[in-house]
Amino acid sequence: MTTKSTMEKEDDRARHRESRGGAESLRPLLRPRSIAVIGASNRENSLGAAILRNLFELGFHGPIYPVHPKASFVHSTKAYPSLEAIPDEIDLAVIVVPRQFVEGVMQECASKKVKGVVVITAGYKETGTEGAKAEQRILEIARGAGIRLIGPNCMGIISTDPETRMDATFSPTPPPEGTVAIGTQSGALGVVMLEYARELNLGVSDFVSMGNKADVSSNDLLQWWENDPRTNVILLYLESFGNPRKFAALARRINHKKPIIAVKSGRSRKGLQAASSHTGSLAGADKAVEALLVQTGVIRVDTVDELFDTAAFLAHQPVPKGRRVGIVTNAGGPAILATDACEAWGLQMPDLDDSLKARLAEFLPKEASFKNPVDMIASAGAEEFEKATRVMLESDQIDALLVLVVRPIIMNASEIGRAVVRGAAGSNKPVLSCFMGRQGIPEALSSLKEAQIPSYAFPESAIRVLSRVARYGEWKERPHGSIPELPDFDRDKISAVLEHARARLGTEGGWLSPGEVDELLTHCGIATPVSRFARDGVAAREIARTIGFPVVMKVIAEGVEHKTDVGGVHVDIRNEDEVEQAFKTIRQSLIEHDIPPDVMSGVMIQPLIKNGTEAIVGASCDPSYGHLIMFGLGGVHVELLRDVAFRLAPMTDMDAKELVRGIRGYPLLDGFRGADLADVPKLEEIILRVSTLVSTFPEIQEMDLNPVKVLARGKGCVTVDARVRV
Repeated sequence: MTTKSTMEKEDDRARHRESRGGAESLRPLLRPRSIAVIGASNRENSLGAAILRNLFELGFHGPIYPVHPKASFVHSTKAYPSLEAIPDEIDLAVIVVPRQFVEGVMQECASKKVKGVVVITAGYKETGTEGAKAEQRILEIARGAGIRLIGPNCMGIISTDPETRMDATFSPTPPPEGTVAIGTQSGALGVVMLEYARELNLGVSDFVSMGNKADVSSNDLLQWWENDPRTNVILLYLESFGNPRKFAALARRINHKKPIIAVKSGRSRKGLQAASSHTGSLAGADKAVEALLVQTGVIRVDTVDELFDTAAFLAHQPVPKGRRVGIVTNAGGPAILATDACEAWGLQMPDLDDSLKARLAEFLPKEASFKNPVDMIASAGAEEFEKATRVMLESDQIDALLVLVVRPIIMNASEIGRAVVRGAAGSNKPVLSCFMGRQGIPEALSSLKEAQIPSYAFPESAIRVLSRVARYGEWKERPHGSIPELPDFDRDKISAVLEHARARLGTEGGWLSPGEVDELLTHCGIATPVSRFARDGVAAREIARTIGFPVVMKVIAEGVEHKTDVGGVHVDIRNEDEVEQAFKTIRQSLIEHDIPPDVMSGVMIQPLIKNGTEAIVGASCDPSYGHLIMFGLGGVHVELLRDVAFRLAPMTDMDAKELVRGIRGYPLLDGFRGADLADVPKLEEIILRVSTLVSTFPEIQEMDLNPVKVLARGKGCVTVDARVRV
């Protein structure tokens, strides 16, 4: 019997959800016409009482049916002893009873033909094996009856739609109405999120606490919010993606219309020590997450605080058209902090031209600094802030403006806030403000909130948001790219090589032999140097003479994967005597590393490729996310410097371009200090060939091309060494 992988199981779940109606199947959950609360209670401080109270207080536009086994009325509303006793149809049932009763209630929901259920009750798969079994049973009831299920172990759902007005949560803080949708796997963080939304006056369209995601997942919510006219920004707190490939497809499409901002928890690197290849040891679960989010345009943040900082910007301000930032301030020190933050986060601080400086000089004192940042000095008042804001925004030299205020005793913060609002009126460029202090200055924030200008407590927070949003804008504007057809990529011959290798290796799999690797790369269209195998020193001399000096000698020994670590590689061998000596030295080195000499079957002889920049291209299969493609500086430097970047396969041509340019060492390929331009287009092609290979043949678990010699522009690339595990 074949065991399905995590990806295959999630694909099955995704197909099951789609067969049940897609996004429209969530309507009874998020836009219900009637609600039953099973477990409603008159007892103060109970969850059943809190949920019922919130439904009444937000003003749900439909009938509410409390269900209680004994009470005739709950909160002055007629109660029913069971769901079946309710004479009317029910769209949504909110279940908040002890776990031992949930399964029976779910059966009642199925009999009543309820369309949507929210299970608040905890004690399921988060508690262990028995809880997981109980969760599976209620899920099977839901699926059998065509019910869409949120939870279990969640805090509920909210819709501020004026036609619905539903707060089916136990949160003490209802959010204001607006255009930001929130989905969270954590109920506790959900409470915090709603408090943040209220504090920042950030309007919410929908709020969904997904809990254990037995049925409804973030992918379902993305499909709903994609076409929801009331939602313009989507916030997610995720502990897992469910089906990452489905998430990627949805997020890539939706992000071109509505920004998605996400906190993805779980950055553990546990288990990396067990990986044996360069790519495997550098690729952790969070690398896969990062690659997925970068490729799909999702704005990833690290904390809930940053989630709402970014949402406060995107909910009301336009995405900047570039990275050029202007700063207007009355204090030099914080301006320096902001300037440093711009440099650290990849934003630009352009010098202002003479005409713009002249306009500023018309109303600022001569002691002011007319560079960027524009320091109006401490005496600047509301008039100066208003005029400077307007003049800077009218300039074509900046893409966004930060107004940075430190309040002297004589300044009225409220006046400054209103002045900034007047100066920004009518501009199509984003404006951020920073009234220095732990939470800003409340009397200034009221006018800024009304004008929908976000304000931050410290300049670094504002700059961090601006950088992330600018990157999102660049992603949105760049070409989508495509997966190209690759010449000289022979699928049939590749398949034959892999079938032969699997027959040799058996069910456990393993590493391909050097000959199999060479065949594989040849049929992939990846260039390799001439390689000849020699069993002993005499044969090595003859082969080296035939190839032509200088040559490279590499050990071939079972179980030896990193040849340089055991002295198994000799380069720049210039004559036959050196060949024979190198062979003996390699054998002796294996002995010194406690490797039996008889595992050494021989050596591989190759011509020495002197020129070119060394790079590494690799692939590693994650059981949940699929194949990660890695690129970085090659040779021994890859593990020392760890200057690598990742993307998920299959990759587009644009993904390959961004991957190559995503490492710090990219200038070494781009003519750094007068060096020759490297053949980057050919390097990108190799990356695409590796991506196509592992996407077409998923049995390939790990793959390293290291080093790849990237020659001068137009000269191509040569893969000097490679390893492949199936």
